[in-house]
Amino acid sequence: MSNTILITGNRKGIGRYLTEYYLKKGFNLVGCSRSKSDLIHNNYLHVIGDVTSEQDVKRVVKESRNKFGSVDVLINNAGKASMNHSILTPVSSVKDLFETNYLGTFLFSRECSKLMMKQKFGRIINFSTVAVPLNLEGEMVYASSKSAIETMTKILSKEISNYNITVNVIGPTPIMTDLIKVVPKDKIEEILNKQTLKRFGTFEDVSNVIDFFISDNSSFVTGQKIYLGGL
Repeated sequence: MSNTILITGNRKGIGRYLTEYYLKKGFNLVGCSRSKSDLIHNNYLHVIGDVTSEQDVKRVVKESRNKFGSVDVLINNAGKASMNHSILTPVSSVKDLFETNYLGTFLFSRECSKLMMKQKFGRIINFSTVAVPLNLEGEMVYASSKSAIETMTKILSKEISNYNITVNVIGPTPIMTDLIKVVPKDKIEEILNKQTLKRFGTFEDVSNVIDFFISDNSSFVTGQKIYLGGL
């Protein structure tokens, strides 16, 4: 296999950690966000783009191929969270969450799959959340968008399995990033108390699962989801 990873939404938070983590492991890295990144590395390419724009996604993938020759691993990290009672949720919030979380994941998965099918190798990692199985009040739209990603993962894994491409999903627990700043403290505590292991997740917990998914030894693992925290 080659060694090029594309990570969406990587300017900060989990995406930034994963970018630096895999650069240290010797991978070529392509990052994508809606604004500039201050990360500079010989093996790093940052492309400004909106994950909800088909034109932008195609351009990011094209620049990745032009720079490094391939995209071997796609980590669909870009996402948004929101909490609101269903009755009080504006249509704009629904559209925003589904476009960023679901549509963005779909577009990058589709475009990277085209490259991976030609090279007959690929690993796609999608992000869900423990909010899906917990069915928490106030997270209907957010959890629904992530549940759709889980369904996408299972079906896409079947559609491209003959090309030595695996598609899996990780569902993190709350991790101390900007993503959960909008979530009330009592809701966070409610989630933690429902976990078997009652603590916040860490960046290292996430990279551990991704390491497993992208390993050469995991070529027989596809269409699977792993929730952190013992749900």
